[in-house]
Amino acid sequence: MKRNVIFALIVIMVSFLHPFSSSAQENAILVIESYNSEYPWDASYKEGLEAILGSHYKLIFFEMDTKRIPKSEYEKKAEEAFALYNKINPALVILGDDNALKYVGPKLAGKQTPVVYLGINNNPRVYDMFGPENITGVLERPLMKRSILYIKEMIKSDLEKILILFDSGTTSQSSVEQVFKGKDSTEIAGITADLKLVGDIDTWKQSVINAKKDGYNAIIVGLYQTIVDSNGNHVDGEEIIAWTSENTPVPPFGFWDFTVGAEKTTGGLVLFGKVQGETAGQIAMEILTEGKKPYEIHPVVGKKGRLLFSKTQLEKWKDTIVLPEQMTKDSEFVD
Repeated sequence: MKRNVIFALIVIMVSFLHPFSSSAQENAILVIESYNSEYPWDASYKEGLEAILGSHYKLIFFEMDTKRIPKSEYEKKAEEAFALYNKINPALVILGDDNALKYVGPKLAGKQTPVVYLGINNNPRVYDMFGPENITGVLERPLMKRSILYIKEMIKSDLEKILILFDSGTTSQSSVEQVFKGKDSTEIAGITADLKLVGDIDTWKQSVINAKKDGYNAIIVGLYQTIVDSNGNHVDGEEIIAWTSENTPVPPFGFWDFTVGAEKTTGGLVLFGKVQGETAGQIAMEILTEGKKPYEIHPVVGKKGRLLFSKTQLEKWKDTIVLPEQMTKDSEFVD
């Protein structure tokens, strides 16, 4: 009997020192991805998160996969993500990109768990995510105006008209809003920039093939991962960018690092997902190791882009474009 009492006291003492409800996952960080692990942007920012957090915390990933599933299933995925959050009780949650913030963010607002978002193209206020004291993060802003100015320096003839192609997904619509403000055309430094938000592969291909005939000197490829075929089936993004690269009659440029390559675009002033991950990871560390509260850390815009080019593409388009000497010095190259 005495032995049983002593054992019970030991159990109680251990329970106080290690409360099972919270300590089991005190070193876990839940990363809710809007998209999927095969998506190059996700792979890139996850590399950044691992670099900053991986040696200190266990990163658990949940894929909402919203580039490939119908919009009608987004809320269901958000419920699954929230159920996983409740199950593992992580020390912190990271929300990757707009759909994770839009659909999961409200479920986490006001919780004790700190939340850090990354890759957000829209204003967090649109998702009612600017007020909650447990949420902060990193904004993503495609560098459209500066990109076009760099392209202007590269085009051998006068750059008068440029086509900007995006799919019609949530991230795409958010990405272009600040520059186009609901319109499909704008003027940047005397250059006409036309925007097309495309939902299906046939329209995408026609837009590319007709670019030169329609008076464009260049194409900037934005996002293309939500494109579907005539039956509504998702079309693989790598196939789309490869087809675009092969069939465009004018030089193609990009806004993101994953669009640049021998069978992709020539490049340009691009954003890197890894930088977004590193920045979000640093904010998470401030919260978890320095005791800062999310509301004490103002949302930041990720570090500005870098010049990245494909040597293969530059050679392919050498009769049309040339990289000025100073840009060459400032640039990184692939292939």
